[in-house]
Amino acid sequence: MESSAPILVITCAAIAREVNELKKLGQWSQMDLQAITVDLHARPEKIPAAVAEKIDQAGDRYQHIFVAYGDCGTSGELDRVLEERGVKRLPGAHCYDFLAGRDSYRQMQDEEPGTFYLTDFLTQHFERLVIEILGIDRHPELLETYFGNYTRLVFLAQTDSAELTEQARAAAERLGLRFERVYTGMGEMVPALDAAMQEALWRS
Repeated sequence: MESSAPILVITCAAIAREVNELKKLGQWSQMDLQAITVDLHARPEKIPAAVAEKIDQAGDRYQHIFVAYGDCGTSGELDRVLEERGVKRLPGAHCYDFLAGRDSYRQMQDEEPGTFYLTDFLTQHFERLVIEILGIDRHPELLETYFGNYTRLVFLAQTDSAELTEQARAAAERLGLRFERVYTGMGEMVPALDAAMQEALWRS
């Protein structure tokens, strides 16, 4: 059965809310979304195969496919499988890169390399995706092992939420890091998804 949507966006679940919000704002009813679990970031070598499987399953049901991922620790392997299939992705190495903007992110890194970043999603799921996955809940001594060389936590905020800001501040305190907040909104996701949507409409 053919899809009525000309474009499929395959997205990491960590930014699925933002992608869906942009879909609503752009009134892109011709866009379908499929999310891949954020848990794969603990095993980034599995991300390329998971994305490739989604693309191959879609077959020729879409005029265009776009991938809402950065490289995300795949060391170029994601780009290799995307190039094989003629599919583009979001710019940058990871979500911090394209949410903050590549120039802004590099500036923050140059200013203070020992920076740990949280997004809205990571702040909401900090306990599971940071504390539990790293085993700090079971072995508190690992906190120093993982974060001993960090000096600050930067909360890259997609929304102006006082509640999330306080949660991110609490996360910084728990990790023993200085807290800073930078409002990013959707960052470079906006022009990248708009360009993908326009290309899909042009092809249809």
